[in-house]
Amino acid sequence: MKKRNKIFYWVVTVWLSLGMLSTGAVQLLKMEEEVASMNNLGYPIYLLSLLGVWKILGVLAILVPKFPLLKEWAYAGFFFAMAGAIVSHIAVGDETVTLFGPTLLLVLLILSWYLRPSNRTLVKK
Repeated sequence: MKKRNKIFYWVVTVWLSLGMLSTGAVQLLKMEEEVASMNNLGYPIYLLSLLGVWKILGVLAILVPKFPLLKEWAYAGFFFAMAGAIVSHIAVGDETVTLFGPTLLLVLLILSWYLRPSNRTLVKK
């Protein structure tokens, strides 16, 4: 892997990790705005705890060396969570601005997955 791609991978992955950690923490703390958003979307509040824990564990899985299968599952889980958030906001008719966060995280996620080094993949490139 070229040094430039490796640097780009780590920059994107760190930003993805910070985004997932911060949103996971907000969900675990059940902050007022997050609870209101879940109510608006029609989801039960206990889902905040599940999402928060899974996001934090997913970040650990992506950042820790080795365990390529676990990394694939973490990337897949993040993909479904962010795609689900986007579809949910569209389904209830939320303002377009609510799509920015999950869309940004989805783009960072796809870039991180695509640029990951061969020692972080199931099939060696």
